[in-house]
Amino acid sequence: MMSGAEMIVQALVDQDVEYIFGYPGGSVLHIYDALFKQDKIEHILVRHEQAAGHMADAYSRTTGKVGVVLATSGPGATNTVTAIATAFMDSVPMVVLAGQVPSTLVGDDAFQECDMIGVSRPIVKHSFQIRNPQEIPTIIKKAFYIASSGRPGPVVVDIPKDMTNPSDKFAYQMPSEISVRSYQPTHKGHSGQIKKALETLLAAKRPVLYSGGGVVLGNASDELRKLAKTLNLPVTNTLMGLGAYPGSDSQFIGMLGMHGTYEANMTMHHSDVILAVGARFDDRVTNNVKKFCPNATVIHIDIDPASISKTISAHIPIVGDVKLVLNEMLALLQESDKCIDEHALADWWSQINEWRKRHGLRYGDDTDAEIHAIMPQRVVETLYKLTDGKAIITSDVGQHQMFAALYYKYDEPRQWLNSGGLGTMGVGLPYAMAAKLAEPGRTVVCITGEGSIQMNIQELSTCLQYNLPVKILNLNNAQLGMVKQWQDMLYEGRHAQSYMRSLPDFVKLAESYGHKGVRITSPATMEAELKAALEMDGLVFIDVYVDKAEHVYPMQVAGQSMRDMWLSKGERT
Repeated sequence: MMSGAEMIVQALVDQDVEYIFGYPGGSVLHIYDALFKQDKIEHILVRHEQAAGHMADAYSRTTGKVGVVLATSGPGATNTVTAIATAFMDSVPMVVLAGQVPSTLVGDDAFQECDMIGVSRPIVKHSFQIRNPQEIPTIIKKAFYIASSGRPGPVVVDIPKDMTNPSDKFAYQMPSEISVRSYQPTHKGHSGQIKKALETLLAAKRPVLYSGGGVVLGNASDELRKLAKTLNLPVTNTLMGLGAYPGSDSQFIGMLGMHGTYEANMTMHHSDVILAVGARFDDRVTNNVKKFCPNATVIHIDIDPASISKTISAHIPIVGDVKLVLNEMLALLQESDKCIDEHALADWWSQINEWRKRHGLRYGDDTDAEIHAIMPQRVVETLYKLTDGKAIITSDVGQHQMFAALYYKYDEPRQWLNSGGLGTMGVGLPYAMAAKLAEPGRTVVCITGEGSIQMNIQELSTCLQYNLPVKILNLNNAQLGMVKQWQDMLYEGRHAQSYMRSLPDFVKLAESYGHKGVRITSPATMEAELKAALEMDGLVFIDVYVDKAEHVYPMQVAGQSMRDMWLSKGERT
């Protein structure tokens, strides 16, 4: 016999939950008391509920498990909304346990009451409100099942305080299986469509494999790599798909899209067959959909039927789990007596290599003289060198995010954590913290900017409490870099509110939280100082002063095709 609060904790134990990220308050104190009495789940006390949501999100991204958030009613719950939206946009499984006022007061505008189900409805996969303590085990199990199956996403469970009263005891019964009649995701792809897709791919003269975050979420990286290697296909990843195919491999042509490589965007535009795997053709990839890859036959594999032909019409749609679909395609390929046109493919690779030479992510030189500012691209390249490409990298959102995506080569899935869909500033530090919890033996580096890091900088306190020795690499240009870049390019250099005219001393700030701080200002000594900082024990805040005038290139010309790009401040394709 258990109280509702004890049932919640036991149900989480039964779902193999290791960590809960949260912040206590009146409506969830019964649950916190039940947590205090057990030792199987560790609770991480954040300093702001938004960070709890981001940590749960990143824990899921790193491990593939469902992250769990616990927040009190009203402002506690609403503080998680940005994190819920972040997870929703990137299809990350997460369960948010939101406290609520007693059921007898719901609708009375009671103290700290908020309709969390209504507030979060557009940004969750599903939501529940507990109305009888006896249904808690079933609801928790359903929440985890819905969050993690099909196209993953966040689920909110609204818990009125009286549902967790410690004096009310009920029989605990966890169902052995869960079935949701209105929710039956498709897993196996249509065999006829898979066969047709393979035949189309083998007949291609200029194929490209376009891979997204669904390959990472679907644990299909090995299958993707095998298919690419078997057919010698050029591979491009979305921002969310980085690491699904090794970034250091010769067949990888870089990230595509708004700030994608010249060769990736040109390859996509001139291709005749696109095999899109676990990608959703979002606007940061396609640019003008009316001008998108005009001569390409599109094969689209995705577990979410709503994503197929939503933006770009698929000639051969395949709904199913990407891992299962790719495995079936590989089996058919092994049985097939047809081969891809190797002569045409050789010509295609020759053209791609010419495009590689055209730009190759070039940038200015900062090594000749002390007076030059440090180039942010070189900082990221140096980080890649010093960490042997093995670190888990998290980022916030902005120029530094693009530099991190383009200049660090990700060879493994779940090595790169960032907010792709919502573009949430402030995720970098909590993402790094959760990654360090999940992978304590790995080097974890948060690449951030002075704007983003201040949005959740209070979590430096949490890092000290739980001994999370992440490295924070702040590419400090004293401005909102991406905003300023757009203002330079589109608003004739009118920098409206993009300069940070008052910044803290980040070294002293880190030290005030009990950590180490390092400031790097010289291109000549940057590598040596960065190496020393990475070798320090504990959390180190590395504040690197970078060139304030630098832009991220390539950059697609808005409203045009994928082949239309700015390659530098004065050079357009």
